[in-house]
Amino acid sequence: MNTKQKRFFLQEEEIPTQWYNIQADMPTKPLPPLNPQTKEPMTAEDLFPVFAKECSRQEFNTTDAWIEIPEEVREKYKNYRSTPLVRAYDLEKAIGTKCHIYFKNESVSPIGSHKINSALAQAYYCREEGVTNVTTETGAGQWGAALSYAAKVFGLEAAVYQVKISYEQKPYRRSIMRTYGAQVTPSPSMSTRAGKDVLTADPFNNGSLGTAISEAVELAVSTPNCKYVLGSVLNHVALHQTVIGLEAEKQMEMAGEYPDVVIGCFGGGSNFGGLAFPFMRHTLCEGKKTRYIAAEPASCPKLTRGKFQYDFGDLAGLTPMLPMYTLGHNFMPSNIHAGGLRYHGAGMIISQLMRDGYMEAVDIQETETFRAGMLFAKAEGIIPAPESCHAIAAAINEAKAADERGEEKVILFCLSGHGLIDMTAYDQYLSGSLHDYEVPQEEIDRNIAELEEIIKE
Repeated sequence: MNTKQKRFFLQEEEIPTQWYNIQADMPTKPLPPLNPQTKEPMTAEDLFPVFAKECSRQEFNTTDAWIEIPEEVREKYKNYRSTPLVRAYDLEKAIGTKCHIYFKNESVSPIGSHKINSALAQAYYCREEGVTNVTTETGAGQWGAALSYAAKVFGLEAAVYQVKISYEQKPYRRSIMRTYGAQVTPSPSMSTRAGKDVLTADPFNNGSLGTAISEAVELAVSTPNCKYVLGSVLNHVALHQTVIGLEAEKQMEMAGEYPDVVIGCFGGGSNFGGLAFPFMRHTLCEGKKTRYIAAEPASCPKLTRGKFQYDFGDLAGLTPMLPMYTLGHNFMPSNIHAGGLRYHGAGMIISQLMRDGYMEAVDIQETETFRAGMLFAKAEGIIPAPESCHAIAAAINEAKAADERGEEKVILFCLSGHGLIDMTAYDQYLSGSLHDYEVPQEEIDRNIAELEEIIKE
C-alpha cells in the first residue's frame, strides 16, 4: 500500500468566504443576453420578474472579481464542505500511468453531487426577497434533488419538471425530490402551454432540458410570489460553484502540486466552471500554462460540433437569447443515461472562453464513459454518476497520451456526483444493451439553419 497522503481536507475556517467571478478578469466579456421579443440587450432588472434579484445582479456583474458568500449559506456549506481532494493512486496503478491524477469529490454532499452549492445560494436569495415558491427543471435529477433540499432548508415550496426519459430511467431520484417535499412532474406535461404544444406535435416525446425549462419558467411567471431557479448554464450558477475550485487550489497546495490539466464533464458548465475558473484566473492574469478540458457526450456535442450563435435557453423561446455554442434549442438529444449533460447549449462564459481559445472540449461515446466508470469504481471504490464518467474517461485518455509522449502530467478532474441511483444504467452496460449514438451532421445543420431563420425575424 502506498503510504503517501491520499486525501486532503480543509479546516472549517478555511472554507471560502467569497466566490470567484471570472467575468471581471476576462479580456473579452461575454456578449449580453437579448430580449427574446425585441432582440435588444437585457439588463439585470429585466430578469427580476423571473429570477431572484441578487442572482440577476450577479449575472451581469463584470467588475467584481470576488462576491461575498452570505454567512447563512456558508454555514450550510459547513455541513459537507470541504469536500476531499483525492490522489487517485489506485486508478493510476490500474492504467499504468506515470501521471498524477487527482479528483475533487463532490459526491459526498447530502444529495450526492455538486449541485447543492448553487441550490443553497439561490434558495437563500429567494427567501431573503420574500419569495415563497420556486420552480426548476432537472435532467438526471441531481439538480432537482439539490433544489428540493435547499428549498426545504430555507422554507420554500418547490416544483420540479423532470425530463420524462430521466423520470422513467431514474425513479429513485424523483423519490428523493418528493422526500424533500417537492412536487415532481415528468416533462413534457399537460400542465403548461409549452408542454401541451410538444405533446400535441409528438405524443410520445421523451422530453429535453429545453422543454422542461420552458415549463418551469411558464409556471414561475404565472404563479404569485414565485421565482425560477436554474442549475447550470447561467453566470451566477457557475459563480456559486467556484467554491469547488477555490477549495481545490488550497488542497493542491497541500499536496505540493499544481495541475497541468483540469477536466470536468460538461452539460451547461456548472461543475466544469466551478472547478476550472479559480485555476483559470492564473491563466488569465498571470499567463499560467494550464489546459482546461470540457468532456461532453458524443450524442450532445455542442462545444465540439455546435455553432457560436444567439439562441434560446429553452424550447418554447420564453428565456432570454444567450450567446452560446449551441446545437439549436429544438435539438432533441438521444436517451443517454448522462441526463445532466443532455442540454443543447453551453453557458455564456464558457462559450466566450472557448471562442477565445482558453479551453478545449472533447466528445466521448457513452460506452467508453461507462468503461472508464467501471475501471474507476474497481480502483477507487466509488461508483461515479454517468455524467462524471465523462470526466474520468477524459482524464484516463489524457494520462495515456502523456505517457506516450514520455511526459508526467498532473491531472485534476471533478467527480461531480456518485452513481448509486444510476445502477440501471450500469446494468444495461454490463448486459451489453447500451449503444453509442453520434448526431448526424445533417441534423445539426438543419437545427442551426432553423435557428438562423428565427434570429433574422
